[in-house]
Amino acid sequence: MNIEEALAILDTFLEHGLSDVQEIVFRKAWEGQTYPDIAESCGYDANYIKDVGSKLWKLLSQAFGEEVTKSNFRSVLRRRSQSKMLLKKLQSVPAVLRQSQQISRGKKPLEILSNNGGISGSFLVMGKQDKRKTSVLNPDSLELPGGSVPLNSSFYIKRPPIEERTYTEIKKPGSLTRIKASSKMGKTSLMHRILTHAKQTGVHTVQISLQRADSQVFTSLEKFLRWFCANVSRQLNLEIRLDDYWDDDIGSKVSCTLYLQEYLLEKIDAPIVLALDEVNRIFEYPEISRDFLPLLRSWYEDASELEIWQKLRLVVVHATEAYIPLDINQSPFNVGLPIKLPEFSLEQMQELAVRHELDWAKGEKGLQKLAPLLAMIGGHPYLARLALYNLGHQAVTLEQLLEEAPTIAGIYSNYLRHHLTNLQEHLELATALKRVVTSPSSVQLEAIAAYKLESMGLVKLEGNQAMPSCELYRLYFREQLI
Repeated sequence: MNIEEALAILDTFLEHGLSDVQEIVFRKAWEGQTYPDIAESCGYDANYIKDVGSKLWKLLSQAFGEEVTKSNFRSVLRRRSQSKMLLKKLQSVPAVLRQSQQISRGKKPLEILSNNGGISGSFLVMGKQDKRKTSVLNPDSLELPGGSVPLNSSFYIKRPPIEERTYTEIKKPGSLTRIKASSKMGKTSLMHRILTHAKQTGVHTVQISLQRADSQVFTSLEKFLRWFCANVSRQLNLEIRLDDYWDDDIGSKVSCTLYLQEYLLEKIDAPIVLALDEVNRIFEYPEISRDFLPLLRSWYEDASELEIWQKLRLVVVHATEAYIPLDINQSPFNVGLPIKLPEFSLEQMQELAVRHELDWAKGEKGLQKLAPLLAMIGGHPYLARLALYNLGHQAVTLEQLLEEAPTIAGIYSNYLRHHLTNLQEHLELATALKRVVTSPSSVQLEAIAAYKLESMGLVKLEGNQAMPSCELYRLYFREQLI
C-alpha cells in the first residue's frame, strides 16, 4: 500500500478529511521522519508539529475505533485496506454474475461495461488494451515538496557544473568544500548526493547536522566537541573512547584534534568525507563558534603538512557567512572550494515543470508562460516545486496561483506566515526588512541584521546593500509589516 492509497482510506473514514498541515505530518510520518525533521523540512516550529501529530493520531483513533499512534498507524491502515478489498470483492459478486448472464445473451463486453457506468483511463477488454488515454495526471507520480529531495527522485534538478565540481573536490586529499545558500535552496539535497557519490568510490562518510543537536550541547565548548567526536565515532562504527584522549590540562580543542588524528584517522582504512550541515546554527553561540570554526580551518591546513589529515575531506554547509568577527587567517569561510547555489533559471524551471507532467510548459510558449512565475518567486527551488506540485494536481491555475501568491489565500500562505512569525519575534529584523521591501532601491543594513535576513532567504546582499529576494516577498511583507 502506498501513501495515496492510505490517504484514500482516510477519506472514507474522516468526515472532513485532513487539514493541509495534518496531511504534511501524515505524509512525512509515512516516510519515517521524526517530528523535528518534519518541522525543519516544512518550516514549522517543532512543538507545533508534535502537537499536530498528537491530535492527528487521536482523530484517527476515534475514526477507527482503536488506538492509533505514530508507530502503529501503518499497520492499522493496512488492516483497514485488506478489509475494504475483501468487502469490495464480496459486493462485486452479483455484478459479475449479471455480466456473465448478459454475455451469454449476446451483449458485447464493452457494451456491458458502458451500461454499468464504465471505467476511466486505459483498461483491458477481452485481452486487448483500450488505446484511449486519460487526461487526468497520476497524483502518485508527484512528490509533496519539503525537506531534502530523495536520492531516487525525478524532481531533483542538477545545476551544472556544481555537482561534478563537488564530486571532483572530495577526491582531493585534505579538501574543504563550502556550500552556501539560503533556506530551502537545496543545500542538503546536494550534500546527500555528494555523500552518496563518495560512498560509491569506497570512502567512509559522516554526516553531522547541527540542527539536530540538543540545546545543552551548546552550553560549553567541551560538551560540543565531545558530542561532535562521539557522533563521528558512531557513524564510523568505532568504539567511543573520548576519556582516553581528553585532557583538561591541554584543553578541549587539542583533545578533540588528537582524538581525530591519533584514533579515528589512524583506525580507519580509507579517507573520510565529513559533512557538517546547518553550520550557521553555531553562530548563535559566539563563545563556541569562535573556537570551533578556526579549528575546522586548522584541520584543513594540517593536511598540507601531515599526511594523516589528508584522509579527512570536509564539506561545510551553511546559509550565510559567520556574522561573528573572525581573524581572516582563522576563518574556514575563505579557504577551500566555495559553492554558492544559484536559483533556477527559466530553462531549469521548464525542465521541472515538464517532469510534473505539465504539457503546456513545453517549448517556447511554455517558457513564456513560466516567465511570470519566475518573476514572482525568483527561481527559488522550494517555491518552484510547491507551485508545480499544485499545478500538477490541478488544484489551481497558473493565473490564479500568481494572483493569490502574496496573499493569505495563496499556496505560499503557510510558508510566508512562518517567516512572518519569526520576524514578529525579532522586531529588529522586522524593522530592517520593512525598510527593504518599501524602498524603491537597495538599502544598507546593519551587518548582523543583513546576514540573518540573508540566512532566512528573504534578502539578497551586495556588500551591505540589501534587496528583496523575490517579488513575492516584496508584495507580501509590504502589506504585513505595518
